[in-house]
Amino acid sequence: MSTQRSFINRRLHSLLGVIPVGFFLIEHLYTNFAMTKGIHKFIEQVEWLWSLPFLPILEIFFIFIPLMYHAIYGLYIAFQAKNNVTHYSTFRNIMFLLQRVTGVITLVYVVWHVWQTKIQLLIHDYTSAELAEQTALILHNPVTLTLYIIGLLAAVFHFSNGMWAFLVSWGITVGPRAQMISTWVWGIVFLILSYMGITSLIAFAQHSI
Repeated sequence: MSTQRSFINRRLHSLLGVIPVGFFLIEHLYTNFAMTKGIHKFIEQVEWLWSLPFLPILEIFFIFIPLMYHAIYGLYIAFQAKNNVTHYSTFRNIMFLLQRVTGVITLVYVVWHVWQTKIQLLIHDYTSAELAEQTALILHNPVTLTLYIIGLLAAVFHFSNGMWAFLVSWGITVGPRAQMISTWVWGIVFLILSYMGITSLIAFAQHSI
């Protein structure tokens, strides 16, 4: 692969990780967080999403295709990239390694999650209420709940740390001070999104079927 093509592919991979994949992650967590206020709030939120015009087109061209590109090229990067202990601190090299590991975990988690929810929704033509009940049934299993929490944390970490790297690679946070502030900001984002995601999963698991 030529240097120019590799540069373009990496830029596109980085950009798609923020828009629209990162946006979709936040929206998905926000929608599921409605479950913490009761199943009717979750159903209401899902019904609103399903009412959006041209939803299948939006899902295919603004979620599925960008996600697949980001995931497939991300796997290539994960198995090609190497840590750089001479130019970066031990902490940054650890974060770099975790970025690759969580990327693989997130891909497995997303495929599994889509199979258990989106694909089943298409096969069985669930209503929003049936989707909520099916999700609750899945998460009633303690092993599944634990694996979902691990997958969720991997996805949120991959996004948050990826945002730190995105700001550096696109020349937005260029100095040590800006990068340190960015580390704290995205660390806080990681904690907030993780809290939203985990409490949502627990709310589904505790829902009476």
